[in-house]
Amino acid sequence: MVYQQMSALKGPTFQLPPLNSTPSYHTRRNAMWRSPKAAITPNFHLPMRSTEVRNRTFTDDIKALRLITAIKTPYLPDGRFDLEAYDALVNMQIEHGVEGVIVGGTTGEGQLMSWDEHIMLIGHTVNCFGGSIKVIGNTGSNSTREAIHATEQGFAVGMHAALHINPYYGKTSLEGMVSHFNSVLSMGPTIVYNVPGRTGQDIPPRVIHNLARSPNLAGVKECVGHGRVDQYTKNGIVVWSGNDDQCHDSRWDYGATGVISVTSNLVPQLMREIMFRGKNITLNAKLLPLMKWLFEEPNPIGLNTALSQLGVVRPVFRLPYVPLPLAKRVEFVNIVEDLGRENFVGEEDVQVLEDDDFVLIGRY
Repeated sequence: MVYQQMSALKGPTFQLPPLNSTPSYHTRRNAMWRSPKAAITPNFHLPMRSTEVRNRTFTDDIKALRLITAIKTPYLPDGRFDLEAYDALVNMQIEHGVEGVIVGGTTGEGQLMSWDEHIMLIGHTVNCFGGSIKVIGNTGSNSTREAIHATEQGFAVGMHAALHINPYYGKTSLEGMVSHFNSVLSMGPTIVYNVPGRTGQDIPPRVIHNLARSPNLAGVKECVGHGRVDQYTKNGIVVWSGNDDQCHDSRWDYGATGVISVTSNLVPQLMREIMFRGKNITLNAKLLPLMKWLFEEPNPIGLNTALSQLGVVRPVFRLPYVPLPLAKRVEFVNIVEDLGRENFVGEEDVQVLEDDDFVLIGRY
């Protein structure tokens, strides 16, 4: 009876030996094993692809962006997203001419979000601001499985492009890196993010040139420096500087299209000037002390502290991030006064804040 039921599974992938037969060791050793049919069917896992075009952005639309802000994610006192403060911050970016936002990137603390939070914030941003600014969702991961799933969901909720980092910590071979990126490139416009200081592994040019065969590669957010920017731009690959302190020279001396910026959270209008209005050595020099201050500790510690001091977000930190110490907060007040409070986001006077004013959340 058992054999009759099993024999109903027709096809060459399931064959039982006759009852009462015992295959010899030699037979078992040399028998050809066949994988289940599903495992060898091309495109068995079909992409979640939509044919609607109302909200679709083409790769060339992303390539043209010059100023993209890696937007900060503000929090309520219990650690949940403060969407009211977030909306105000995005609106300030739009009002001052920023063309795109990275949602849930390193600056936006995507590394501290659940994927549910992550996709919700991308969808919220598209729903509220997608008609006014390009929404680029950070759906990268060191796990290819997670990157595929998150990118499918991100495009399903309407993001215009994806940001993808190379697998970090565990890392992989260069061939594995190419396979990882190719697993998500087919879904839509994609920016590859190279930041060896965080991942522990550089994405070398031969990987990028391989990926550039895909029409969906919008370009590279490059943090290695001017030499790499110059190399890519001379080969027709779009590059955004990932280093605020280098972005002016990368843009005007080495051919970068623009910058994906942290500093523009604070001074979007000034960052637009150095990206759009030609070489401005004087303004760039004025901005360098602010940029240096922002990155004295790992990003986004400085930005979170600054936006709290400006009264734009509540002084709430998700651990492991903690605010800059008192002396650095005093230094920021002086920087704001030197650049002019009117050039910064928000309307409240800049404050030093006391240590007790900050809320640190370990469970969120």
